[in-house]
Amino acid sequence: MCGVAPARESVGVIEVCELTKRFGAATAVDGLSFHVRPGRVTGFLGPNGAGKSTTMRMMLGLDRPTSGHVRIHGLPYRRLRDPLRTVGSLLDAGAVHGGRTARAHLRWLARSNRIAERRVGEVVERTGLGPVADRRAGTFSLGMAQRLGIAAALLGDPAVLLLDEPVNGLDPEGIVWIRTLMRELAAEGRTVLVSSHLMSEAALTVDHLIVIGRGRLLADSGTDEFLARHAPAPTSASAPGRSPGSERMPAAPLEEAFLRLTGESVEYRSGGTGGEGR
Repeated sequence: MCGVAPARESVGVIEVCELTKRFGAATAVDGLSFHVRPGRVTGFLGPNGAGKSTTMRMMLGLDRPTSGHVRIHGLPYRRLRDPLRTVGSLLDAGAVHGGRTARAHLRWLARSNRIAERRVGEVVERTGLGPVADRRAGTFSLGMAQRLGIAAALLGDPAVLLLDEPVNGLDPEGIVWIRTLMRELAAEGRTVLVSSHLMSEAALTVDHLIVIGRGRLLADSGTDEFLARHAPAPTSASAPGRSPGSERMPAAPLEEAFLRLTGESVEYRSGGTGGEGR
């Protein structure tokens, strides 16, 4: 199921094929396969320790798979000619030199990746960093650090966005802002993969769901189909015909469906914690 797609069909597509990652005797990701496609917000869901962050690190070439592969635009991340202009990512908002200002950090990223400096002002404006752009990043609240991380992800105007828990640390206004931003980016035809363990946020944001547990794929479907298969009772949100951007599903049915799926999985009845990755 993991054949190489023609180049014209792989633009914006993330292909994860039989991906496995072991740390000694522990298996963090176990034979994982799925595709993420452009034009929609895809939620990458699972309990803490399910392997989401490890998978995203392998997507970005930060961890080497034990076996299997990830391709973006039909290529491994390390072979992309201009990685930051192809893939924008937010994995760790704290990974910024605390002595640099936000603007200086973004300028350094732009220069080192052959990105026009005008993009610095554009992403500062889009992420609401204007009032604090000339402050040192080490003085930022967690919410402002998240905004700086998102600004860095957007800097190269990439076709693919990988966001790991992007609402972490944001206040209610910031949470609404990132929801809206992700929908806008998908509507522009970009590929948006957002990792989360918060069902309330997924219910309000995503169009497609990839659910993993103990590093294995549990579900890969549209939100309506997911609810129809796993919700304990029919809901109005599971009615067919809901298009991306229309009224979102209620949070409670999605949370119930998620808990039903993961709770019934053999993976979660195991008494031990070995083999769980982030």
